[in-house]
Amino acid sequence: MPELILVVALIFAVFIIVAKTAIVVPQQSAYVVERLGRFSGTLDAGFHVLIPFLDVIRYKHSLKEIAIDIPEQVCITRDNVQVGVDGVLYMKVLSPERASYGISDFRFAIIQLAQTTLRSEVGKIELDRTFEERSTINYSVVSELDKATEAWGVKVMRYEIKNITPPADILGAMEKQMRAEREKRATILNSEAIREAAINKAEGEKQMVIKASEAKRQQQINEAEGEGAAILTVAKATAESIERVAIAIQNAGGRDAVQLRIAEQWITEFGKLARTNNTMIVPANLTDLTSIIASATGVLKHVNNPAPAPPPPPVHR
Repeated sequence: MPELILVVALIFAVFIIVAKTAIVVPQQSAYVVERLGRFSGTLDAGFHVLIPFLDVIRYKHSLKEIAIDIPEQVCITRDNVQVGVDGVLYMKVLSPERASYGISDFRFAIIQLAQTTLRSEVGKIELDRTFEERSTINYSVVSELDKATEAWGVKVMRYEIKNITPPADILGAMEKQMRAEREKRATILNSEAIREAAINKAEGEKQMVIKASEAKRQQQINEAEGEGAAILTVAKATAESIERVAIAIQNAGGRDAVQLRIAEQWITEFGKLARTNNTMIVPANLTDLTSIIASATGVLKHVNNPAPAPPPPPVHR
């Protein structure tokens, strides 16, 4: 019976030893092993067997990218305004050995360093620029952290500011400023629209005046051309009628017809004068139809038989 108890105890001890020495490391993990208190090596993912009572797993690290929340802190801007700023930091363990022995707690150290660096960077810029310079601040924090964490075997991937919270009175002032800026832009746009409308109206009136003047000029040209054509037509008709009258006078009985026409017109016009109450001075021989016809006939002869041209002057040789 005592032998059975001894065997069972031995089997249990062997099981405990195997359980303590046989290690399975998960994927994306690394275990730091110490042998007799000194660094022995790093166990990667897989199955490993340790030396009993000599090897001890001292540190366990995850090789995945880790997100660390950076608590909100009060930062003072360049224009002496207090703002609350918080963020999130992304990092990754690259060297488990240096992460274990380079610093006691790299997470706490990175959080503190991120806060101090953030306060320093925010203090370099004014409040209005903190909202638009987020990317610059993030890059500066990552650059400063990389210099310190390289010795710790940790790589800071990126840093992102989550919130920037100014005091309530500053928020009210910023809201008023933004409202005033929007009203200013609206006023400028409205004035520009009025100016453009005035310019367009003036340009339209200018074009209208130009078109009206061109139309008036064209109308005057057309009227002048029409009057010229009418005068030319009347002149041609008058010349043609005069020519025909002259030809008719040269024919047999033409002169008698002219005398008869003159007598008819004289009687017609004299009758018009007799019907009006006009007081006129007329020649004494106006009632002598024969003398009038004779005078008109003499003028007609003079026109048909013009005076001969004077002889040319003698040429002296």
